[in-house]
Amino acid sequence: HQFPFQILFYQYRRCIMALSARNTLKGKIKDMKKDQVMAEITIEVANGVDVVSVITTNSTDRLGLAVGKEVEIVIKATNVLINA
Repeated sequence: HQFPFQILFYQYRRCIMALSARNTLKGKIKDMKKDQVMAEITIEVANGVDVVSVITTNSTDRLGLAVGKEVEIVIKATNVLINA
């Protein structure tokens, strides 16, 4: 039995660079909140499924990020914490 995230993972898995990360998703920037140092980027990867990333404003500008732009998300984490 596959969960929705697994289906998304296999559906959107595509990497144009040689990366060790296997968790890649394709999506469209839905919202951006920027200040002088940091930016919060919301990416819609499927209908009703968003991923939020916080990166530097400098990186946002360097990558030319804007609402509506198609992007790829690479998720690389050494720890995943769960609190119940």
